[in-house]
Amino acid sequence: MTFLDVEQDSKLFYTVDDSTDPWKTPETIIFIHGFTESTEAWRCWIPNFSRSYRVVRFDQRGFGLSGSVDPSFKYTTELLISDLSHLIKAVSPNKPVHLIAGKSGNMCAIATALAHPELIKTISMVSPAIQPPEASGWLDHIDSYGMASWAKWTMGDRLGSKMPKEGVQWWIDLMGKTAASTAHAYLRWVSHIDLEPSLALVKQAVLIVGNESKRRGRAQFESYIKLLPNAELAMIDVDGYHTGAVAPDQCSQVIHHFLQKHPIG
Repeated sequence: MTFLDVEQDSKLFYTVDDSTDPWKTPETIIFIHGFTESTEAWRCWIPNFSRSYRVVRFDQRGFGLSGSVDPSFKYTTELLISDLSHLIKAVSPNKPVHLIAGKSGNMCAIATALAHPELIKTISMVSPAIQPPEASGWLDHIDSYGMASWAKWTMGDRLGSKMPKEGVQWWIDLMGKTAASTAHAYLRWVSHIDLEPSLALVKQAVLIVGNESKRRGRAQFESYIKLLPNAELAMIDVDGYHTGAVAPDQCSQVIHHFLQKHPIG
């Protein structure tokens, strides 16, 4: 296992998948997971990218093998920017990278792209959540019944009708592993973050991959596209708002096409 030393005496777990021809120098993609997820959230994506790209996944601070944080821990946007920029410099010291981010992971992606535009070539935003979430009752449920129960309670809207029951249980188990203390700390931060006003400042080429759901839909994604200077939208036909979980192969296909149009020089 590989860990990267970052600020506040913390370590970030990351893993690299590279099945490219050994005589080539591939471009690097970094995947950024969302709330209560980890590197495992991207496992179905890896075969679609690792033959052509060097693929890096990491557990954001507080999640997965990077370890939990105390409920009083102070997440800040600046700290998450620092974490991601340190990772980029460690795994791709001489060239920028492509970012693929899911849900609230896009907050870290956008903020880092704004702070360090030289480090990032493109951003693929999958079901981007870049404004405070509707999380009414989440922490009360977590404190009363635990993380796995919360994951089960919220999973219907997240995965919709096209995920088999075994897949639903897998996602419940994955998200249920997050510490309740991390959930408290992360939600306290994310509930006050709104990056929509900053979209007009994003210099990178952007692809938004979304779908129509009760939580987010075409109208919202198109409003983001109008603000972004260089962006396009790809809609996937699933009904759960976690598009990347329900349709990894379809998402990968449209992102592949996008990346081919924006190679790293």
